[in-house]
Amino acid sequence: MRRKIPSTHALLAFEAAARHESFTRAADELALTQSAICRQIATLEDFLGVALFRRTRRGVQLTEAGQDYCRQITPRLDALARDTLAVMAQQGASTTLELAVVPTFATRWLLPRLPRFQQAHPLVNIHMHTQTRPFLFDQTEFDAALYFGDAGWPGTEAHFLMHEYPVPVCSPHLAGVSPHMTPAQIATLPLLQQTTRPYAWRQWFEAAGLHIAHDMAGMRLELFSMLAQAAIERMGVALIPPFLIQRELDSGALLIPCQQALVTERAYYLIMPERKAQRPALEAFRHWLVQQVQECLPLPDNTH
Repeated sequence: MRRKIPSTHALLAFEAAARHESFTRAADELALTQSAICRQIATLEDFLGVALFRRTRRGVQLTEAGQDYCRQITPRLDALARDTLAVMAQQGASTTLELAVVPTFATRWLLPRLPRFQQAHPLVNIHMHTQTRPFLFDQTEFDAALYFGDAGWPGTEAHFLMHEYPVPVCSPHLAGVSPHMTPAQIATLPLLQQTTRPYAWRQWFEAAGLHIAHDMAGMRLELFSMLAQAAIERMGVALIPPFLIQRELDSGALLIPCQQALVTERAYYLIMPERKAQRPALEAFRHWLVQQVQECLPLPDNTH
């Protein structure tokens, strides 16, 4: 059965015109004449049976139907462009893995080790995309996810990698800090909060047998990299896993004033859809990743 799909020329003309809200600028971008853009849009509107633009004194504006259609087709055009680039890059000889990753873990822990994987598997290309929330693999192009949280996504298999064990870290020049502090003394410092782990400080203080009234107060930041920079700038103390800030600890930009680590059930996992789990490239990546964890991350003494 023939697919009910408009021409790609018409879709590209529409997407460019919708993005710029201008047929003239769309024509400049696509190296076409304005009349050619008008013809493509008219052809698409005839094909769909709805008006996509309304003419105004200042140019053109999307109709409600045009806005809806633009939201629907833009990610599909982006995906088509990515797929095309992937095939062109592979030239039939290599394999691409599309990974959804939590950003700081990918930047600070995975990327410095990834050249070793590429040396061992030169025909496997790794593409990484930031994704911090659970999602359905069937609705994305991802082959796997490096995720922090709980396993058990429907239709997937999860491979445990590691816990975080974050500890308090701050600038050695933060007012009131000293190298060896008790949890009660830590409570006197400004607390930096992480939006994706909103109860971290409360759990940390409770593990020390303390109830701190302001344990959820303070600046909120989303990423560990943001927390680390805020701590370096003497804005407070943050709970961060040491393996994500080893360079800052080694350089003295950050210190650990209290060695008590936060122990939780949540962890880092490699999550793969069951239908893709047996792919040779994905199997090779999983085996290498687990091996890297075993070699590089001994558990801290105070977690036993």
